[in-house]
Amino acid sequence: MRRSLPVFLAVLIAISAFAPAVTGQSTDGPDSSVECEFPLEVTDATGETLTLEDPPDSVVALQPSDARTMFEIGAEDRLVGLPDNPATSDLEMGDRTAVTDGYEVLPERVVDLDPDLVVAANTTDGETIAQLRAAGLTVYQFDDAESIADVRDNVLTTGRLTGECDGAEATVDWMDEQLVIIDRALEGTDRPLAYYAMGDGYTAGSGTFIHDAMTTAGLEPVADRAGIEGYGSINPETVVNENPEWIVYPDDREEPPIHESIRATTAVRNDNVIAVDANRMNQPAPGIVSTIIDLVETVHPEAYEQVSDDLESGGESDDGSEDDASDESAIPGFGVAAALVAVLAVSGIVARRR
Repeated sequence: MRRSLPVFLAVLIAISAFAPAVTGQSTDGPDSSVECEFPLEVTDATGETLTLEDPPDSVVALQPSDARTMFEIGAEDRLVGLPDNPATSDLEMGDRTAVTDGYEVLPERVVDLDPDLVVAANTTDGETIAQLRAAGLTVYQFDDAESIADVRDNVLTTGRLTGECDGAEATVDWMDEQLVIIDRALEGTDRPLAYYAMGDGYTAGSGTFIHDAMTTAGLEPVADRAGIEGYGSINPETVVNENPEWIVYPDDREEPPIHESIRATTAVRNDNVIAVDANRMNQPAPGIVSTIIDLVETVHPEAYEQVSDDLESGGESDDGSEDDASDESAIPGFGVAAALVAVLAVSGIVARRR
C-alpha cells in the first residue's frame, strides 16, 4: 500500500490537471453551472431572503425581460402571468394573464393569480414589490444588469429559481460560445465611433448592458467621450462635434430618434444608420447576444464573414467537434472515465490490477 501511494497521488494530480478539459470549462472562464436543489433559500436585490420549498408550478413575470428569459430557458410552461405590451409582442401570450395595463404593473391581477413565485427585474418599483409581499407572495427582484455578464447571471438565477437549470445552462453556454467567436473575429479591427439613440436625447453610457453590447460588437460609443454613466441625456451638439460613423437605434419607431442637427454627421450622410430589434437590445435577456451579432454583421462584415459558419453552428467545426476558439481547453470525446483510464494505464496500475 505504501508503494502505491506515490502513484495514487500522481494519478490524482494528473486527473486534476485534466479537469478543465474534462468538464469542458476553462479555469479562467465564466462558470455556467447551476444546481436546482430545493428547498432553496436565496437573497434578492432588496436584501429580502426567501425560501422555496419546491420548484414553483406557477410563476408571474412582472417585466418583459423576466418573461423573455423564462421563454429562452424553456420555463414558459410555468409562466401564468406576464406583461402584455409592445415589449412582449413577440412572446406567446396564450391563456396567460396580462399583469399590466400598458407598461404599468397591476398588483391586484398578480395577487389574484396567487403564483408560487413572482420574478421582477430591477426596474419594478419598490411600492409594487412591497404590495405583493404584503399580500403574502414570494417575490424575487433581480439586481440591475450593468453588463452582459450580469445578464448571464440573471439567466442562471432564473433557472435556479424555476427549477429549469438545464435550460439556463444551455442558454448561457450558447451566449458564451457566440461571444467568444465574436471576440475572436474582432481582434485587431478598428472600432468606429457610434451613437446609440434611445429617444428624447437619451443614450446608454458606461455601466449599462446596452453600452456593453455596443463595445462587444466592436463599436466605440459616443457616450464614453461624453462621460455619460448609466442612462443619460446627451447634447446634440456633442454628438455632432464627435461626428460618429454609425448611429444605432431601436426599431420600435419609424425614424431614428435624433435631433435634426445630427443628420449632418458622417453616419447619416453615409447612410450608416442601423435599426436593431428593440425588444432584444433594450431588455437584459439572452437575445441581446443576437443583437450583438447583427451589429457585427453590419459594421464589421469582413470579420463576420470569417466566423459566420461558426456562429450558425454554435461554435462547432464542420466535423461536429467543438471549435477551439469557443473552448480552448476542450478535448473532444475525452470524458472523466477516459482520462482516468489513460492516466492509470500510463502509471502501470491498470496492468497490475487483478
